[in-house]
Amino acid sequence: MTDMTTTPEGEHEPQVATRKATRRGGGDPAARGRTTIADGVVEKIAGLAARDVVGVHTMGSGLARTFGAVRDRVPGGSKSVTRGVKAEVGEVQTALDLEIVVDYGVSIADVARAVRENVIAAVERMTSLEVVEVNIAVSDVKLPDEEDEEPEPRIQ
Repeated sequence: MTDMTTTPEGEHEPQVATRKATRRGGGDPAARGRTTIADGVVEKIAGLAARDVVGVHTMGSGLARTFGAVRDRVPGGSKSVTRGVKAEVGEVQTALDLEIVVDYGVSIADVARAVRENVIAAVERMTSLEVVEVNIAVSDVKLPDEEDEEPEPRIQ
């Protein structure tokens, strides 16, 4: 379609109608499709965030740590960052249960508060999920003179 436009000098110039650029599919590209996050992803994020808190000696119950120590020594095995962490992930929310061992002499209430804050901040920042609760069970206290349950391998 061509329209004629008159310029100030009185000359006629053809004007070509342009089509407005439109996006295919319509709407915001970020809203197209769905993102799902596996429980294991949230468990890893929470496990690493909890271990970063001063006063957390290790994660998991004695039995879980024992099995983990055996699994860690198997060739090709790796340390499990999800040990002591259980997540339930919904579409927009998540809830977490953590089992920790604290160092002797620290305030358990302060460590639990710091773990909760660190875990919530990390999970919400990385996943955009709302963390509705972080339940913390303190299963043991690591005494200064106690040996770790994961002894050094005998073969070097």
